[in-house]
Amino acid sequence: MEDNNKFTTISECATGDFRDRGSKFLAFAYPVKEIQEIKEKINLLKKEHPKAVHHCYAYRLGSDSTQYRANDDGEPAGSAGKPILRQIDSLGLSNVLVVVVRYFGGSLLGIPGLINAYKNATLLALESASKLVKWIEEIYEISFDYPVMGEVLYLLKQCESSIYEQELQLFCIIKAGIPKPYISLYVKKLEEINGVKVKIIKLEVTP
Repeated sequence: MEDNNKFTTISECATGDFRDRGSKFLAFAYPVKEIQEIKEKINLLKKEHPKAVHHCYAYRLGSDSTQYRANDDGEPAGSAGKPILRQIDSLGLSNVLVVVVRYFGGSLLGIPGLINAYKNATLLALESASKLVKWIEEIYEISFDYPVMGEVLYLLKQCESSIYEQELQLFCIIKAGIPKPYISLYVKKLEEINGVKVKIIKLEVTP
C-alpha cells in the first residue's frame, strides 16, 4: 500500500554511461535538498568536464515534489532536460538532481536520438542508485532560550525531524522539518515548553 506520508529519494551519488555513434553521455545522479546544492554540483561538473559540449540537467525537489526544472543547455528544446526529468518521475523520486555531461562524437543524433541517449544515461544512473524512503515534512521555525535547548532537541529527535538550519546561542533558532504524521502532537509538545515559539515556514528552494 502506498504511504502518502513518505517519498523516495537516493542515498548517494550514482553514475551512468551511455554511448551512441561516438558521443558519450555521462550521467551523475545526486541526492539534494536545496537550490544552492544543485548550483554547486553543476558548477563542479563543469569544472571537471570542461571539454564537454553540454551539461544538461533536471531536478525534482521537495518532499511534496512540487519544485522542478529541466535544462537543455544548448541541445534542441525538449531533447535533454525533459527526458532526464521524465526518468526521475518515472521512478517516483524527489530531492534528486541528474546532470548528463555530453562529449560530442562527430555524428548528429537527431532529436529522437538525443531523447533516447539522455533518457538511457539517466536511467542507468538512477537504477544503480540506492533508494531511500523518507518522511514528507512541513518546515517549522522554532525559537527558544538556550536553557531549554535539550528539551527541544530531544523532541525533534523523537519525531525524526530533519534539521535544516540552527543558530544555538543565548537565544536559539532552529529550522526543522517535522514529519507529517507527527506534526499535531509534537508542535503542541514543543509549544508547551516554557518560552518556545513555533511557526510554520517554507524554506527557499527556488532561484
